[in-house]
Amino acid sequence: MPDRNDALRLLDEWVENEGLRKHMLAVEAAVRHYARLREADEDTWGLAGLLHDLDWERHPEEHPIPAVEELRSRAYPEEVLHAILAHRSDHTGVEPETELARVLIACDELSGLVVACCLVRPNGVDDLKPKSVVKKLKDKAFAAGVDRDEVGRGLELIGLERNEHIANVIEGLRLQGEALGIRGEDLR
Repeated sequence: MPDRNDALRLLDEWVENEGLRKHMLAVEAAVRHYARLREADEDTWGLAGLLHDLDWERHPEEHPIPAVEELRSRAYPEEVLHAILAHRSDHTGVEPETELARVLIACDELSGLVVACCLVRPNGVDDLKPKSVVKKLKDKAFAAGVDRDEVGRGLELIGLERNEHIANVIEGLRLQGEALGIRGEDLR
């Protein structure tokens, strides 16, 4: 099975936009945290989070089908491929039937919102609380690119109370805060 280093090399080949790279790393961090919470395979789950938007720059109209074809040719696990396809079920018709797929969907848009919250706070992720994220979630002008309907769908799929899920995503990102550039010291 390809490992994280293989995935990072592939990300380097396919993704130029630094913001998209950071988004993919943030989703990876949140999904890995859920893998630890649910005693799932952290490496496998991390690959899904890291590579879920691999083809967004190259093939936005067909996303994520070209990425999944590339990943399949490189022997990535079907569980990862299913989750990536399911995160765009509106386009692929693949429903989120696995826990990994549901977690990926639940973490995708919310991770973007949490990162945006970190970037406007002097302490970044260091002392971020769910109530601050909820406030920004309600403000549709803040991080307008975040699909609030998709955040809601993710909450339904994951089956957790909103603040608990937000706290989990914050903790996953906090653990990788330095790499994501969202620690308070990074923002000063």
